[in-house]
Amino acid sequence: MAASEEHYTLPRAAFDNPVKILIVVAPYYRAIADQMIEGAKGEIDASGGTWDLIEVPGALEVPTAIGMAERLSNYDGYVALGCVIRGETTHYDTVCNDSSRGITLLGLQGLCIGNGILTVENMDQAQARAEVTGQNKGGGAAAAALHLVALARKWGAPRQGVGFQPARDEYQIAGDNKGNPSA
Repeated sequence: MAASEEHYTLPRAAFDNPVKILIVVAPYYRAIADQMIEGAKGEIDASGGTWDLIEVPGALEVPTAIGMAERLSNYDGYVALGCVIRGETTHYDTVCNDSSRGITLLGLQGLCIGNGILTVENMDQAQARAEVTGQNKGGGAAAAALHLVALARKWGAPRQGVGFQPARDEYQIAGDNKGNPSA
């Protein structure tokens, strides 16, 4: 069982400037969601960051809300939280695959997202993963987002001397500013 195995955890990300994170949660299973939110808030607070929280109807809406927030707001990163428990139909597979795919596509576009949408077989598995004193997957998702923000800040620094440098236009300097050389 995964809970009894030892896992390596990266050291907490550190920031010179505060980080602003949006937690997007699908609270279909309220008790699970509340535990995951608590874990995510704790991790963000411990890094010195700030957070906002929004709720969406279900796991399928989480990537849409993150995409909207990225276009319309100013967050450094995002934490996606929710829980999908296998039922009697194939809807479980659709929700798991499509919510994950949406989050992955946003991440490949450069968004810093920690995916904490649980995909489990039953409520016992969900509880074990959500509890802050247990596997704390909400805190883990926040830590993932924070690490990605740290990488984005590291790699996002302005570069100099890389790429095409246009030559000065001699006509602009010596001419009439319309590209005609002076006579």
